[in-house]
Amino acid sequence: MQKAYAVIPARYASTRFPGKPLVLIGGRPLFWHVYMRAVQADIFENVWLATDDERIEKAAAELGVPFVHTGEHQSGTDRVREAVNILGLDEQAVIANIQGDEPFITKAMIIALLDPFHTAGCESATLGVVLDEEKDKERIASPNQVKIALAQSGEALYFSRQPIPFARDGVRRAPYVGHVGVYAFTRKTLEKMAQFPPSPLEETEKLEQLRLLEHGIRMQVRLIAAAPQGVDTPEDLENAVRYYREHPEYWVNEQ
Repeated sequence: MQKAYAVIPARYASTRFPGKPLVLIGGRPLFWHVYMRAVQADIFENVWLATDDERIEKAAAELGVPFVHTGEHQSGTDRVREAVNILGLDEQAVIANIQGDEPFITKAMIIALLDPFHTAGCESATLGVVLDEEKDKERIASPNQVKIALAQSGEALYFSRQPIPFARDGVRRAPYVGHVGVYAFTRKTLEKMAQFPPSPLEETEKLEQLRLLEHGIRMQVRLIAAAPQGVDTPEDLENAVRYYREHPEYWVNEQ
């Protein structure tokens, strides 16, 4: 596979959770945990934070996290693309967009994310997890948990904040699949995406990945057994702090 790099987009002015990248888990900001997980996976050539906010840059500098200053963007992928251009990364590189709200991403998840790129012709990839109709009822109903409709090839057919696919006769033949917020793209695909204006489906669902699908760019989805706690809302932060306390494996090699 081509060389792989990771960029972590971090925006201060989040609609649902302003200042989210700087909230603390175990005494360190959220973005720092994401950065450490990506670095300790020992897969990427380099990992950078990408932000337009001086407060985040200041915190990153104090913690020794390399960052790229970008302009303002509504989409994390657009921010990643600008960072990649500023860095002048290899045209053949695979770029991972690791969302800044995934503090417990694992090496196994990163390996799964990059796996499709071992096959020629892969343009983009992401992760999903099968949701249980009973145990995960709240997640399925929540617009914060994006759902994926999958083709039998493993490609994404559609992403939605609504529970999809709908079982019209009450018999579910296709499971609910929750989206896990990490992506990987070829550099060429990133450039293609930047040439397209925000698409109608993207603007309707507020999901940037729909811009790719709407323009015929394929996205492979690798299913993982379980997704660790992410941070979308202030309520999620409480759960993330609890999760961190209960999982000492995330305390290792953090100095």
